[in-house]
Amino acid sequence: MTVNNERDLEGMKQAGQVVARTLEVLKGAVEPGITPAELDELAGQVFAQYGAFSAPRAEYGAPVNVFISVNEDIVHGLPTQRPLAAGDVVSIDVTPNVRGYVADAAVTVTVPPASPVATRLIACAEAAFAEALKAARVGRPLNAIGRAIETEVARRGFTLLRELQGHGVGRAIHEKPDVPSFYHPALKKPLHEGLVIAVEPMVSTGRNWRTRTLRDGWTISTTDGGIAAHFEHTIMITKGAPMILTA
Repeated sequence: MTVNNERDLEGMKQAGQVVARTLEVLKGAVEPGITPAELDELAGQVFAQYGAFSAPRAEYGAPVNVFISVNEDIVHGLPTQRPLAAGDVVSIDVTPNVRGYVADAAVTVTVPPASPVATRLIACAEAAFAEALKAARVGRPLNAIGRAIETEVARRGFTLLRELQGHGVGRAIHEKPDVPSFYHPALKKPLHEGLVIAVEPMVSTGRNWRTRTLRDGWTISTTDGGIAAHFEHTIMITKGAPMILTA
């Protein structure tokens, strides 16, 4: 969406704060023995406190409050009853609808103790987002975001999962424009003030950038068993640095 009035801005800020609070609670709950299903239940409790509900459930029929993806699962993971174990890499993707406004963010954490490669992988996803943020300025082409992500991931020696991308967001989860995490020469349209997009680099320790959807019809996983990390925020383009609505 494009924010062009105070009502929309306030609505997006409120949705973003529900995302931030939910991520804070779930990150704090990740420990050996807890199950993704229990984390999902906890997310539902946070949503209820703010009068929010799961946008993926409402829009697509996803049987979740939030998506939780573990190890080689990248995104859209259905929360399972398997207890998390030390060293697991856990991606938490939170997308509530709050009074008609939708915000979207994701973070990847490890169940302590973290392996050195998992630590570097997560740092790569976060650094790629930070570089994308620098490129997201009024008047810059949309593809500057993807170029920044692609360059940083390559510099750090991990694999960018090119089949997965960011998107516009606001009144629905997926709105225009698409926001690829790699340089797409055709996407030259300049970014404009008030544009709200979700920027979300996804990276892997593997070497194959292609993905596969599991039999559950939702979970997207790496094809070579590489461990994945996902970092995402909803941002609004401004005249200066973008506003991170989900921080």
